[in-house]
Amino acid sequence: MRIAISSKSGCGNTTVCTLLASKLGYKLINFTFRQLAEEKGVDFWTFCQMAENDDNIDRQLDSRQVEMAMAEENCVLGSRLAIWMLEDADLKVYLTADTGTRARRIFNREGGSYEERLEQTVRRDERDSARYRRIYGIDNNDTSRADLVIATDNKTPEEIVAIIMDEVEKRS
Repeated sequence: MRIAISSKSGCGNTTVCTLLASKLGYKLINFTFRQLAEEKGVDFWTFCQMAENDDNIDRQLDSRQVEMAMAEENCVLGSRLAIWMLEDADLKVYLTADTGTRARRIFNREGGSYEERLEQTVRRDERDSARYRRIYGIDNNDTSRADLVIATDNKTPEEIVAIIMDEVEKRS
């Protein structure tokens, strides 16, 4: 079974995907902008700005993730666009959280000030959404592609994984 999980930054995607893959014994595929930036030796925020002017960065990242997922019989693919890119996924999950919750989680993870993280989160959402629309014609605010939409604001990662596991069991 291939499971695709998408969300915006700060919704808990990486944590949920890691826990789910571990629980299922599946390969985790979560190749991110951060990893690609690191691979290329570029600061993350600088790399995000570069992606604004170079659509090939997104295309490279997204095609690499799909290739990695298609090479696996059982996997969990976690990415911003997983539910759109991995069209043949057996289960498509979209995680949501309000902007304040997401900014607080990013602040807790990365430090700085909450206000700075909130501003960055809003700006990143706007830039990402515009880029996905321009490159792929995807509206990443439209969750209709998902089989399951989970609001993560007041749930622990374990509770989210339990919801997904229930759906996996129904489909097995």
